[in-house]
Amino acid sequence: MATSPPDRAIAAAASMQKVYQSRRNNKEAAVRTAPPSAARLAASLHEIAYDLHDYLEQSESKRGTVLYLAYGSNLSNETFRGNRGIKPLSQVNVQVPTLRLTFDLPGIPYAEPCFANTGARDPNNDPPRADAARSTDNEKTPLLGDMNRDKEGYHKDQWHKGLIGVVYEVTAQDYAHIIATEGGGSAYHDILVDCHPFVSSNPKEPVPQNPTLPAFKAHTLFAPAAPAGEDPPKDGGRFQRPDVSYAQASARYLKLITDGAAELGLPYEYQDYLHALRPYTITSNKQRIGQFVFLTIWMPIIAFIFLMGGMFQDDQGRHPRWMREFSGAVFKAVWASYDSYFKPMFGDGERSITDGGDDVGDELAARKARKRICAGLSQDPRDVDLEKAATSAE
Repeated sequence: MATSPPDRAIAAAASMQKVYQSRRNNKEAAVRTAPPSAARLAASLHEIAYDLHDYLEQSESKRGTVLYLAYGSNLSNETFRGNRGIKPLSQVNVQVPTLRLTFDLPGIPYAEPCFANTGARDPNNDPPRADAARSTDNEKTPLLGDMNRDKEGYHKDQWHKGLIGVVYEVTAQDYAHIIATEGGGSAYHDILVDCHPFVSSNPKEPVPQNPTLPAFKAHTLFAPAAPAGEDPPKDGGRFQRPDVSYAQASARYLKLITDGAAELGLPYEYQDYLHALRPYTITSNKQRIGQFVFLTIWMPIIAFIFLMGGMFQDDQGRHPRWMREFSGAVFKAVWASYDSYFKPMFGDGERSITDGGDDVGDELAARKARKRICAGLSQDPRDVDLEKAATSAE
């Protein structure tokens, strides 16, 4: 007997979900270490947040081990243990009610639009969505749930149970290396947060709205955004885009996070949320051309900045002030050129265009932007009259 289209859709969703579950289970075979000792967790309750510059000046014998909370790409074994060479002494999966996962650190348009960060969360005023409660044992639920979210309009701020991550116990030397790989402390602050271990290590168990186990303290690196209406910081270049929820992370970056969540055995409920995040995807020829031109212009300059950073950083990974201000100025120029020229002419470099592209329409804006960028490339910037260029394009 022939099956109906809805039946075939459900069968296909179930088949895809089996493949998804199989891949997820295979990734959980990654190397893990034992949790921190009870004595180390108890000692954390008496710690204070570090001034990163003062911390790096201390001798290693005075620093001791650090309980470090990771939540973004550092969840990934490839990034944390592989690329950064960190060897955790212990680790434990945690829930952090006072923080939430955000993607508000600007990156590079058309390539890496944004990166993960954390924001403050009020547990008493962050209720879960009505459609968020769904069984992780039902093979069909995640995929069908994604279909429903597509109809309702998806956004990346739908998780309402606090930050989920892992706390690594690392040596003082390794924490100094983490600081160095995150900009040498120029863009981040060290903060202490309450972390709650999970009652069960079984990832099928749902994440509680309010943790039940006692908390311990862990350090994490936090990059505060500039308040609305204020200028970005002079060093570090960590400024806030107009809409902090607008940009989408790249597929490459999201894969590091989802792979790490699977390797660590984080709750399936949270893994499903991470897998539902949509990556930035180029969908039009204009965007592809814009990506090529933008990266051709800016990537050699950015690569040169990184090369200079390696040359001038000290043994703790810190850069001189002039270097931080210079790299910050370049970073701001990258985004200024995107906002002024590339986005109007080539299309969105932060968020996927869901209607299949923007090759048709808004030709007037494209002609104006094209005139401006050509003038900037062919003349001395001091001689360019942008208002006059826009007028002549009309």
